[in-house]
Amino acid sequence: MNRVANRALDFFFPRRCPVCDGIVPALELKDGMIKAGGYIHRRCHRKIEYIKGSTCAKCGKPLSGDIYREYCGDCIRTSHVFDLGMSVFRYRTVAGSVYRFKYLGRREYADFYAQATRRLLGEKILRLGVEALIPVPMYRDKERLRGYNQASVYAKALSKELDIPAYENVIRRVRNTAPMKELDAAGRRNNLKKAFIIAENDVKFKCILIIDDIYTTGSTIDEIAHEFRVAGVERIYFLTLAIGQTT
Repeated sequence: MNRVANRALDFFFPRRCPVCDGIVPALELKDGMIKAGGYIHRRCHRKIEYIKGSTCAKCGKPLSGDIYREYCGDCIRTSHVFDLGMSVFRYRTVAGSVYRFKYLGRREYADFYAQATRRLLGEKILRLGVEALIPVPMYRDKERLRGYNQASVYAKALSKELDIPAYENVIRRVRNTAPMKELDAAGRRNNLKKAFIIAENDVKFKCILIIDDIYTTGSTIDEIAHEFRVAGVERIYFLTLAIGQTT
């Protein structure tokens, strides 16, 4: 009933489908009863591809070719600081959705993303013993200009689904780095040096899950993971909405 009541508000603030961006009905008639509508059109859900099958044992990228491979090419060449990564969607099937979520104010998409994450990875995350969800921070001026941090919005929605607290202020971004999409792997690493600092003197977590929207080379995750390693965190995992496929 609470969910129905909450969705009733969507009559005044219509929810958008995270795939086509069309309006999703707030309520629907099913089996003779009025029920809360979904977060996505059923026809659109079929267009999304989840991360399944053989994946890299380190970063979680889908593997192609040899089914006996354990790691992707990037993780063979690069020594990552994090312990393990996982993602929900194949990037090419949600690229437009993530762009609107990130840049065009479609924060309501986070409810669908969090629900999909729980269904696909919820049991795995809980088995890992994660104590805290840590969204990748934005530089304060950039966040003020955009109005929100998409990683924080996703982390808060996921916190409700998994009953794991999300912490926004444990780590801060202290440098306004260049856009990562314009840089190669080496440039990304140099761009992020000393970009983050732990904002609290005493980090008590032993196991954290870093939250971001897209995983590419892992440079951002590694820099944040390094700071938490120094602070004494023992197990560091990451979760992103989307990830590409390795070659």
